[in-house]
Amino acid sequence: MTQKRVFLTGGGGFVATRMIDHLDRCAADAYQIHASTTDILAGGALEAELRMCKPDIVLHLAAQSHVPTAFRQPELTAQVNFDGTRQVLTALDRIGFAGALVFVGSGDMYGLAPASCLPIAETQPLRPRNPYSASKAAAEAWCMQHSLHCGYRIVMARAFNHIGRGQSAQFVLPAMAEQLVAIERGQRPPVLEAGDLDVTRDFTNVSDVLDAYLALAEKGAGGEVYNVCSGVEYRVRDLVEQMIALTGLPVAITHDPARFRRAEQARVVGDNRKLCADTGWAPRVSMADSLREILDDWRAR
Repeated sequence: MTQKRVFLTGGGGFVATRMIDHLDRCAADAYQIHASTTDILAGGALEAELRMCKPDIVLHLAAQSHVPTAFRQPELTAQVNFDGTRQVLTALDRIGFAGALVFVGSGDMYGLAPASCLPIAETQPLRPRNPYSASKAAAEAWCMQHSLHCGYRIVMARAFNHIGRGQSAQFVLPAMAEQLVAIERGQRPPVLEAGDLDVTRDFTNVSDVLDAYLALAEKGAGGEVYNVCSGVEYRVRDLVEQMIALTGLPVAITHDPARFRRAEQARVVGDNRKLCADTGWAPRVSMADSLREILDDWRAR
């Protein structure tokens, strides 16, 4: 069987590093991975690397994805997420790419969706509520129009929250795990500092997200948008309490105002039926296993 060459932008990031490990364990015979750490704003260097790699599939993972950073540095966020995407497309055009590009957007692009619209389908209007999601919406629009004119297939993924081993403590569940492990080790008092835990989110284990990206690269329709999500609504407080229970420790929760965000979406759950129907994908990793994975990851750090 001929291996397909997969080029990853953002090769040093959470998702890309997990993709390398994921394919080594699950599908090493099917794919050959090239994880690029080249600055996507350096168009000439990126083009040269793509020309050398001759990929069949490009997964565009490089992004500035941390929302508080996006508020502090909106110009940088726009440059990386929008201008960087344009540079990727230009480089692919110049090398005569004829494969599949998966642009990774975000479920955060839907923004303040009313509860009456849940679960959120791909037809829901985009209402970005921060510089990160606005830059991703702009980049997706650029990909969509480009797909009408280029000589390759562009598939756009809107990924909702994903979780798992290797994720930064900038995100809520690993942030809680980091504190819990410190409590286990006697390095801090048995109190978790948290933001608003009464919001709901649609979490998917990163292994399932990776499978979804590969499924879209193989079977996704060009010019189409797909939600990548579990389709399950989880209250963050419930997940944190499950993590506490896994430690077996008596831990209290206190609210830290610095961890609260403006214009927060109270409830989020996505509709993944289009992705499942077009590719045959389905999430496999349970939430219980995901929470254990996150805790064990922080215990090993």
